[in-house]
Amino acid sequence: MSDIIATVRSVLVGAPDRWRAVAAIVPEVLARSPEPGEGSALQCLQHVVATEREVFPPRIRACLAGAAFGPFDPDETAAAEPPAGSAGAPDAPALAARLVGMRAESLAVLDGLRASDLGAVGIHPRFGEVTLEQLLNTWAAHDTMHIVQAERALMQAFIPASGPWRVFFTDHDVELKPRG
Repeated sequence: MSDIIATVRSVLVGAPDRWRAVAAIVPEVLARSPEPGEGSALQCLQHVVATEREVFPPRIRACLAGAAFGPFDPDETAAAEPPAGSAGAPDAPALAARLVGMRAESLAVLDGLRASDLGAVGIHPRFGEVTLEQLLNTWAAHDTMHIVQAERALMQAFIPASGPWRVFFTDHDVELKPRG
């Protein structure tokens, strides 16, 4: 990719609209966990909002400053917030709206970057030195991964009742996949 900043921006700019579309789905389907230990679509959205706030923009600033940044524990962050779907927890449309505003601020940070910044180094508590370019690639992959994960979770509500067409979903059907 010749212009990684523009390429990452193109991924990040479209994600909030995808999350708004996901958030418009019936709450019962949004809260469904595809299988034990995996997050529901709503939990994926909560995680993306948390990383928008606590991970990517702050780490960009740390890299630009040549500084260390702290760890991010998704389980710890999730425990600090009301569980998805519980009283006091924001609903999916509210979370998606929050992401829209946060992402606009994040894109402003991204828009301030230049190609000469890509080699800037921050210190990750586990991986040691990481470059801004690596962080940007991770952000785009992370954003896309959680949209895919959320959509996979949504799919599980419909696959078992798809009758003879269920065979077409074998790669995504968590009930038929061997556990290991």
